[in-house]
Amino acid sequence: MLRFLSLLVLIASPALAEEGLYPALDGRTNAQTVKVYSSLDEPLARPMIAAFQAANPDIAVAYEDLQTVDIYDRVVAETDAGLPTADFAFSSSMDLQVKLANDGYAQESNVPLSESWPRWANWRNTAYALTYEPAVFIYHKPSFAGSKPPSTRAELIQYLKANADSIYGRVGTYDIERSGVGFMFFSRDQEQYSDLWTLVGAMGATGVKLYSTTSAIVDRVADGRFVFGYNILGSYAAEAAARNPDLGIILPADYTIVTSRIGLVPKAAAHPDLGRRYLEFFMSAEGQTIMAQQLQIAALNPNVTGDNTANAMQQALGNQLRPVPVSPGLMVYLDQVKRARLIRRWNDALSIQ
Repeated sequence: MLRFLSLLVLIASPALAEEGLYPALDGRTNAQTVKVYSSLDEPLARPMIAAFQAANPDIAVAYEDLQTVDIYDRVVAETDAGLPTADFAFSSSMDLQVKLANDGYAQESNVPLSESWPRWANWRNTAYALTYEPAVFIYHKPSFAGSKPPSTRAELIQYLKANADSIYGRVGTYDIERSGVGFMFFSRDQEQYSDLWTLVGAMGATGVKLYSTTSAIVDRVADGRFVFGYNILGSYAAEAAARNPDLGIILPADYTIVTSRIGLVPKAAAHPDLGRRYLEFFMSAEGQTIMAQQLQIAALNPNVTGDNTANAMQQALGNQLRPVPVSPGLMVYLDQVKRARLIRRWNDALSIQ
């Protein structure tokens, strides 16, 4: 009965997104197909897919572009129903990916780079951090002509208090109730910054605008509707700044949280060997270089050099960077009571004006 009910949930689920199919380059119509569930937009992922297939011309790729929660739900529901699921799951929701691994929905994947991968980025050779993405401040350069934008949270508090009236309604950040990455950044802030609630109150006093997507904030800062954006995913900001010279980016000088997208091979993968080949390519110097140069997402592979890499950031900023470890500690705020308590305090602090 449980399997039947799970199957009904799958059939009725709106998460069944349209699948992008990339035929094998060698022309085989009966080629093996690696099935990928990913929160990376398909158009952005195409250079990586093309390079993987160039290295593996006998493999077709079925790519489903899903929301992070949908990836988690699909893997769990399909596994519990006794059905095959994705061969490779790639998501920016670190907590949900670690929960899949911790709860037995992912399998161990020993690949050539497993032993040399950064310790904090590898949980039991099962869940691998594959990117290095800082949370940044963004600002509208013309709005700060002749003045220095805040580069620390203490400076940001001073700026918000001194300019509350003139910038009212022109500061943006994530809505932690609706944005998974926003919630994760904020929960990390709570661990790193003792004066965090003063900052939240100062943002509330300036009529801060809250969004569930990065692009909504970045677009508004880039065109001058907003003057400042707080805790913004750096990879999206960098891509936008390359197109818009008015968009400035600051890696906070007091500390910079670094998040990662996690890849894993689900336990119920139909073709786990293909999933591991996809993971292996994602971790390789070639795959990571493509990611850094074409996808504009910083590479984590310690052997990859260049500006858009963990190596370059670590050499420039050292201990200023605070990467989020891939560990069960990420699941703390999946506890609904703790989550609700933090969100309630957030909303209360924002409402005090």
